[in-house]
Amino acid sequence: MEIASYSGPVNRIPKSVALGAGLVSALGFAPLDWWPLTLVCLALLLHLVSEAPNLRSALARGYWFGVGHFVVGLNWIAGAFQYQDAMPKWLGWIAVVLLSLYLAVYPAMASGLAWRWGRKSPAGFPLVFAAGWIVAEYLRATMFTGFAWNPLGVALLPTLVLPVLAVWIGTYGLSGLAIWMAGDALQLSKKIRTNTATINERIYAFALAFIFACFLVAPWIRPNDQVAINERAPLIRVVQPNIGQQDKHEEAFDKVNFEKLAGLTGAPGREPRLILWPEAAVPDFLEEEEWARERLAALIGPQDMLVTGGVALVEDRDGYVVGARNSSFVLTPGSEIIARYDKSHLVPYGEYLPMRPLLSAIGLSRLVPGDLDFWPGPGPQSSGVPGFGRMGVQICYEIIFSGHVIDRNNRPDFLFNPSNDAWFGSWGPPQHLAQARLRAIEEGIPVVRSTPTGISAVIDADGNLLHRLPYRKAGYIETHLPPTHPPTLFARFGNILSLGCAFFLGALGIALGRFKR
Repeated sequence: MEIASYSGPVNRIPKSVALGAGLVSALGFAPLDWWPLTLVCLALLLHLVSEAPNLRSALARGYWFGVGHFVVGLNWIAGAFQYQDAMPKWLGWIAVVLLSLYLAVYPAMASGLAWRWGRKSPAGFPLVFAAGWIVAEYLRATMFTGFAWNPLGVALLPTLVLPVLAVWIGTYGLSGLAIWMAGDALQLSKKIRTNTATINERIYAFALAFIFACFLVAPWIRPNDQVAINERAPLIRVVQPNIGQQDKHEEAFDKVNFEKLAGLTGAPGREPRLILWPEAAVPDFLEEEEWARERLAALIGPQDMLVTGGVALVEDRDGYVVGARNSSFVLTPGSEIIARYDKSHLVPYGEYLPMRPLLSAIGLSRLVPGDLDFWPGPGPQSSGVPGFGRMGVQICYEIIFSGHVIDRNNRPDFLFNPSNDAWFGSWGPPQHLAQARLRAIEEGIPVVRSTPTGISAVIDADGNLLHRLPYRKAGYIETHLPPTHPPTLFARFGNILSLGCAFFLGALGIALGRFKR
């Protein structure tokens, strides 16, 4: 009876350890970038799952790891609630916890698959776990509108070398690679600790340690990102006005905000410029208000073009406004709108309120001010901007969805990512930037970001950060557009490569288990 009464707390210890490992694992993402901690925590998770006595226990250990991982990694969401007076500020942390309790289902899924199909083979277990994690992350990015923020592969970005593999296996494949690296290191350490490692395995372990050390020092010994500047390439000017979220929708600040944008736009020169303003930069309805277009056109030169974020209204057949679209407009010096992109992947609870009749009745509202819900656009599109090539647009967090950021039938020359990171706290903007860099690597195209408060940046087609404006600092970037690469393997096949990688790793892991038996 004494043993039975003590077994409860003992069984809860692995869950607590998994929760703690999940909390620490999130420190590998930006802004801290302590990615070695993430690999260590993943190794601990693999150990906990492999030692689980049954499937239910394995699922629980993966689940609590996920809870800790997402609570820390998504802490910036809580800060968004400080800009919404209709709801209490403390509700932000409840939202973070509730979202984490849902997202943790996906690490639990990977843990269950690994325990079920790979636990009998020490060599095969990490491979099956990696395959399960790839599939789980893909499902997380697609189920229930998807939430692809911080896939595990983003934590490998500071290694500088491994992210290049995204060209062949995608971001989710990188996540599987992180799992495999952690699991392989775990198995080698066990053998070395128990003195059962062969000489080849010890050499392999030494080689891994050396490579790991190179990754650690690479960011300090690598020279600053530089590419040859083509003076004939289009000239772009990225504007960051440092307009805080608390001032963005206040009418009293409209004039001040416009003056900031106008001042940073600068006087026209001899060379044509493509001027890029952030998401929702202007509160005016550009399609309906001619004076608003003329005011913007007066800021640019006769050879310039202006791309600005704004709102497009949606009317019914009777002319009543029934919705809105989060849009990006291309404006000519003659105040003509020649292209418009409508955001497709909207933020639930941010840009629209799901189940509005029910949730509004209990006092919940959107985080973005306004009574109208935003409507989604048709998806990735490329627009021709005379004198500047083809431009693709992904507004705000649309950029995080691997494999869904460009029109593959009309490949753009560059991707513009206007965003409003002003309500993302201090952790959200660098995480957002890191994911944009992976999109550049995957697709082989430059990415240009303009945000009100940062981090605005110019990223080349290899994911190198060529220029950036610090967080919470007004300024502009004026440079020539980096060249694009020919379509990469990922640009041609997308996440079929990631899922194919998962199938290969899973099949190999299961085969190793059967061969062992």
